[in-house]
Amino acid sequence: MRAQTSYRPEFEDWLFHFILPFIAYATLAASAYPVREHLHSTMFAAAAAALVLLFTGIHNAWDAVTYHVFVGRHR
Repeated sequence: MRAQTSYRPEFEDWLFHFILPFIAYATLAASAYPVREHLHSTMFAAAAAALVLLFTGIHNAWDAVTYHVFVGRHR
């Protein structure tokens, strides 16, 4: 994100490209530790992390497509 020069990332870009995936992967990694004692809770944490990664992937794909359609059309 920081290497390109044609677009300056906004807060939403940082949120969906860095912050939310980092939190989801950290939750997934942290849910592996108490799995023997709290199986039910760790399964919900893993499912929540997977859903966050799914929705951020959908958002990022949609964002990339709309950027290329609307900005690429004007060039």
